[in-house]
Parts: sequence; structure tokens; C-alpha cells
Amino acid sequence: MSTMPGGDLKTFSFTPESLRIEWQGGERSEYASLWLRDNRPVDRDVQSGQRLVDVVDLPAAPRIRAVAAAGDSVTVEWGDEQVPASFDIRWLREHSPGGGHRPPELSITFWLEGATLEASRDLAWLSLPVFRSDSTRRLAWMTRLVQEGIAFVSEVPSTEHAILDAVAPLGLVMDTNYGRVFDVRSVPQPENLAYSDRGLGLHTDNPYRDPVPGFQALHCLIASREGGENIFADGFAIAEHLRRTDPKSFATLTETPVLFRYRSKDAELFSEKPLIQLSTRGDVRAVHYNNRSIAPLQLAPNTVAAFYAAYRGFALLLREPRFQVHTKLHDGDLVVFDNRRTLHGRTGFSSARFGRHLQGCYLTRDSVLSETALLRRRVERDRAR
Repeated sequence: MSTMPGGDLKTFSFTPESLRIEWQGGERSEYASLWLRDNRPVDRDVQSGQRLVDVVDLPAAPRIRAVAAAGDSVTVEWGDEQVPASFDIRWLREHSPGGGHRPPELSITFWLEGATLEASRDLAWLSLPVFRSDSTRRLAWMTRLVQEGIAFVSEVPSTEHAILDAVAPLGLVMDTNYGRVFDVRSVPQPENLAYSDRGLGLHTDNPYRDPVPGFQALHCLIASREGGENIFADGFAIAEHLRRTDPKSFATLTETPVLFRYRSKDAELFSEKPLIQLSTRGDVRAVHYNNRSIAPLQLAPNTVAAFYAAYRGFALLLREPRFQVHTKLHDGDLVVFDNRRTLHGRTGFSSARFGRHLQGCYLTRDSVLSETALLRRRVERDRAR
């Protein structure tokens, strides 16, 4: 075992199969020899960072011959190769197998008991002038958006299509059959119930699309004086609550494919996905819930009862007032939320008595995450100057 002063690395040891590091805080990391050989810095393009070798170019079982630490790097030599590899210590710490660095954009903050929250106090808000001019505060707002699944902007001009200018720093706007910007207001004989006076239960948008829109923005141009209150809930938190309280129903909803369909005079959209979608790690990755858009289910007769029991149980949770945040968007307010996570709805209103007009758009998920990470990079670079 060798000791290295300074930095995060405290001691290290190695065998032909792996390198083991103990960090100053007592944590331990182990790096397999093959993993290290696969991640030699020399095998990545300097400009793009893309890999220059394929897995078949690697030795099948490289054996470590020697390891040395000096300054901010660790050098590894392999028995069958002449050229050693030098790894930055901070890079090794960030990429520790099984527990390395995860970008803040991948961290989740749950808010199950939504009724205890006051949107203006407990959720992220910025005025549009500050959102545009202060990159540090915009970064904090965007970080909370991706971690909590919802955030608000005030003082957006109450003019049509102002939403596009407001969300421009966030990411790329999607074009859909509803248009680049869509109007949410009552119309005669609506093709979608969102364009009526009806109250809408909690739902996610466009589960019949593949992929579903990543984020949704809604801008209030004219707020109804009575009704039309906005409702939000954390679908990830509710799904995890179901996992804890009724694991059998949770499993049913993650394993049963559901067909969603939307038909209009100019669109025929359909996509199959479970109501609760998991990542390869088993984490809740998306909630797809829109009872208005579920097509007739293709279920085996002996599975119908179990699925509908789980489906009904989840729907009842979404109706629980304690899980819901109620807030009223005023003229000039804009809300952005994660459409794979944050369910939204509204109370009914009477457009005959009081007008209500919102405009909305969808943003791609990867572009919002990318813009957040790029902004973080710029802010950190400016701080280091």
C-alpha cells in the first residue's frame, strides 16, 4: 500500500486485476484493470472527448504491473504494454464505479405532500427580467426545475407568443400537431377537452406520442376571475409511495403495456407504454397517466382484475388532496414542468362569464438538461476567473 500526501487521495494499493483507492474522507473505490484500460485518456479525442477505440481493440484481460501517484495524477502500467496511462485524480473520484459523481441534473427532490406547499413560497420563482439577466440565479432556478419538476416565471408580457421568447434560454421547442404554440381556451366542439370549460383531473400530456414531450410551459395571458385554478402533483413521489404501500400494484403498473391513442382530422397518434416506467436501475423514470387518451386495453382475461385494481388504486392516489398543490396563475405568470413527472390539472370555469386564455409549448427533455449543464459550466468558469 502506498500513501500520497495532499489532494483527495489518501492511500492506494493494487493487484493485477484492480486498483484500490482510499480517499481522505475514508471512502474507498475500486477500479477494475479492464475498466481502467478502456478509459485511457489517450484513447479519447482531445476536442470532442469521443472514444477512439472499440471494445474489440482492448486486451481481453489486461494485468496491472505497476501504479504510481504524483501530484494530481495516478499512473498505471500494464504487463503486456509499453505505454502507461495517466489518470487525473479528480476524474477518478468523479467516475468511481458504483458510486461516482452524478450531475445535479440527475438528482431528484420529491414533494409528496403537495398540500403542505405554497407555490409562491416553496417552489422556484423568478421574474423574467432577472431570469434573463442573472445567470447565477437562472442556474439555480433551472436546477430546481429539473430536480423538483416544476418552476415559475413572473412578469412575462401578456401577449401572444411571448412564451417563445421567455423559454428560449431553456431549450428547444417541439413542433407538434397542436403547433409550435398552442392555445388553451374554450372553443366550440373542441377536439381536445383541454379546450373546454371543464375541470381536468391530474394527467400528463401526450402519452400517445413517442417520445412524449419532455417539459411543458404554460403562459397565462388572461386569468379567469372565477375557477380555472391550476393543480400539480409529483408523479414520481406518488409512484414511490405506491411502491412502499402496495408493491404488488406498483409492479403491475410497471409491467403492463398500455396503449394510448389520439385521433383528430389531421393526426393519428398512438404509443404503448406502462403507466409507471422504470429505469434500468429500477428508479421511476416516467409517469404516463392520461385517462382521456387510454385506448381499449389488450389484456388477457385473467389479468384484467389485477390491472384495474392497480390502475384504480393509483388513480385514487392522484385524487388525494394531500398530494396536490393548488395555485392560480395570474396574467403574465408562466409555469414550466417536467411532463414525464409532474401531473397537472385544473378546476372548471365559465368562459361565458370570464375569459381565460393560456398559451403553451413543449420543450425536448434532452435540450433542457443540456442547457442547464452548459449554464452550470459557464457559471463555474466565471467564478474561477
